[in-house]
Amino acid sequence: MPALTRPGKMNFISSTQVEMMVRYMFGSTTTYMITMRTGFFRGALSAGVLLGALAFASFAEAAAKKVLVVTTTTGFRHSSIPTAEKVLGELAERNGDFQVEYARVEPNDAAFKGADGKPDKEKVNAAIQKVLAEKMNPGALKTYDAIIFANTTGDLPVPDKEAFMSWIRDGGAFVGMHSATDTFHGYPPFIEMIGGEFKSHGPQVEVEAINRDKECPACRHLESTWKLYDEIYLFKSFDPTKVYEVLNLDKHPNDKTPGSYPIAWTKTYGRGRVFYTSLGHREDIWDPETPESIKRMNSKEIALAYQEHILGGIKWTLGLEKWSPKPLAVE
Repeated sequence: MPALTRPGKMNFISSTQVEMMVRYMFGSTTTYMITMRTGFFRGALSAGVLLGALAFASFAEAAAKKVLVVTTTTGFRHSSIPTAEKVLGELAERNGDFQVEYARVEPNDAAFKGADGKPDKEKVNAAIQKVLAEKMNPGALKTYDAIIFANTTGDLPVPDKEAFMSWIRDGGAFVGMHSATDTFHGYPPFIEMIGGEFKSHGPQVEVEAINRDKECPACRHLESTWKLYDEIYLFKSFDPTKVYEVLNLDKHPNDKTPGSYPIAWTKTYGRGRVFYTSLGHREDIWDPETPESIKRMNSKEIALAYQEHILGGIKWTLGLEKWSPKPLAVE
């Protein structure tokens, strides 16, 4: 049955939606009559059925998974972060299976400007510490089903990193995009959890990523290869036997030396599920409506495919997509 609610909005149930809910709960043979006259709802629908329909709608909203999107940075800050925030919110709104809230600080906001008009680093860092203390303390973590690190960088002041790792091991879901692997370089448990560590990158380039598992929710919409343009990461602290690669390259992205270069992978961490994709540097890989003022190197179709890529990964970590990785040969 299609979702009848959307996160963060009041739910006004129309007669059509009531009909859909009645049929869903009581079968297509249910008979009823609904009329709308002079602004009043009249009909032969019993109070019990209506209350049941309303309860069903409330249950649909309550059942939505809660996801925290973290975009704070203490290192390099990608210009695509506002786009990432917007797209993740839109995906949640359209999908209806999960809702998002944010742990974010925009350094260019007026509240953080110093006397010279530039971001005051102390004010920005204090704001980051405050928002993460609120959203990622051990008690707050228990209210979320998944945490997304969207282009985070640096050593974030998470109030209790050990509690964060335990939350994932105990069954939490973690999703990382692009520079999530450029986060917590000095904290080995995080590197072990996410599966690798950013080492370097060359100039942005067009590549043909190899789809290694067409049944994976993050890749089932893709062909055998996926041509796109982005900043392609090279990794250290990466062990291909400890992750399940779903996208990779068979040659170096820039100098084309043959080899195996990971792009996206899944893994488990205790009872938790982890999905990471190194793609997501550019605005136009996130958003098909990237303005013309930003030179497009990716078509709208590629951006839509990227959105399906991350949506599939998110839903798999949340247990909303059924898929079991099959053993693959390690190259």
